[in-house]
Amino acid sequence: MPSIAYLECARCHAHISADTPQTVCTQCPTQPAGSLFVRYDLSPLEGTNPREVIAGNAVGPWSGMWRYRSVLPTAQPVTLGEGWTPMLKSRRHEGAFLKEEGANPTGTFKARGLAMAVTMARHYNLRKLAVPSAGNAAGALAAYAAAAQIEAHIFMPRDVPFANYVEAVAYGAHVELVNGLISDCARIVQERKQHEGWFDISTLKEPFRVEGKKTMGYELVEQLGWEYPDAVFYPTGGGVGLIGMWKAFEEMEQLGWVRPGKRPKMIAVQSTGCAPVARAFEQGANVSTMWQDAATFAAGLRVPKPYGDTIILDIVRASNGLAMAVSDDEILASILDWGRNEGIFLSPEGASVTAAYDKLLANGFLRPADRVVLFNTGAGLKYTDMTAEAMKLKRPAVN
Repeated sequence: MPSIAYLECARCHAHISADTPQTVCTQCPTQPAGSLFVRYDLSPLEGTNPREVIAGNAVGPWSGMWRYRSVLPTAQPVTLGEGWTPMLKSRRHEGAFLKEEGANPTGTFKARGLAMAVTMARHYNLRKLAVPSAGNAAGALAAYAAAAQIEAHIFMPRDVPFANYVEAVAYGAHVELVNGLISDCARIVQERKQHEGWFDISTLKEPFRVEGKKTMGYELVEQLGWEYPDAVFYPTGGGVGLIGMWKAFEEMEQLGWVRPGKRPKMIAVQSTGCAPVARAFEQGANVSTMWQDAATFAAGLRVPKPYGDTIILDIVRASNGLAMAVSDDEILASILDWGRNEGIFLSPEGASVTAAYDKLLANGFLRPADRVVLFNTGAGLKYTDMTAEAMKLKRPAVN
């Protein structure tokens, strides 16, 4: 098992000890402070055979994302069976694979990041965790905190998908619904955390959610025979999954676990109702500006200014990818298209990437034979109220 060498600031590159719990960089000369990335001493694993290493990581009949524990922090996992989700070959598109993150516990990819964050919270003996959420992180934190017997304090916009509220309450979390957006929820956590004794595990404001999300990068490469695809499409609200996968690619190359070659084009997809990163990309900017009046039924994309916007833009450009936005009408059309023709009920966020894929095929940015991975970050069934409203579908009246 590699040891954590240090935490590195993504902005000023300062090295900070991981011996005690950390949030963001304490040495950045200006604000906002940079996010911290976990850096390991990977030298003992360099040149190893990944198949042999992973086989040695088995922890029972279902290791899930912990099959990669050789490149994760050394701690006893708080696990509900997250990770190793299906990679489904499209029935119509020769080069397309759908990564079905809805198969995770709590029905979304958020299980990966919160499993790792709660694992490390227990490792550090933290007793109260707080998070602002657009919906799915709330359910995941509530579940893993319950499994670890840690208090969870959750702040969500009042109009999140109802399933997110129900599950958080059912898991026993302290839930507060807020008249506003996730940015308003974040402000409340920031204002109250010191007085309440909460440890803030907001997106990119602690180092370990990235470590859980990076397992998606290891998984997709392993499931494709230890080769990169040509492109990865990712619905981008906070963007931690995209950032985590890029970190995984960097580590795999250092270890010699992936064949040399160009990394995949990273395609960050947003909704035209809330597209701060896509707008910044189009304008050639290095940072986004706050999106006013954010509105989309893809709740996870309703993040008016991601904390890691600069990192996301750097990754997209370094990969020769792009950031783009699709409309809610296009998202709904893709939900129905994939439901009727592929038998898959996409989340609105997942449908944003399938809609974006169609557009990039049509304009020639990608060819049909290009091998691409499309992330469906959540189960469509978690959004039945939002999707039904978008479809103008109501329960039939009883005659």
